[in-house]
Amino acid sequence: MKPGGAISIWFFIGISLLVNGLLIFGAGIYELFHPPLVPVVLFHLHASVWWGGILALLGAGYCYYFAPGKGRV
Repeated sequence: MKPGGAISIWFFIGISLLVNGLLIFGAGIYELFHPPLVPVVLFHLHASVWWGGILALLGAGYCYYFAPGKGRV
């Protein structure tokens, strides 16, 4: 980032994806150890674990790539 420049909006989107992904992933892990009394039809696929993990990885990638101070023009 140039001196006096702005921080990329993609960095903040990465933070948002990372936080939401971690929350969804945490809820999915909790559901693994405390399954609901009446599970939904595709509960055995554990979509919240997969989706939360994908979001967290994507968000971490965005945060790394668009981090301020990396010297990109």
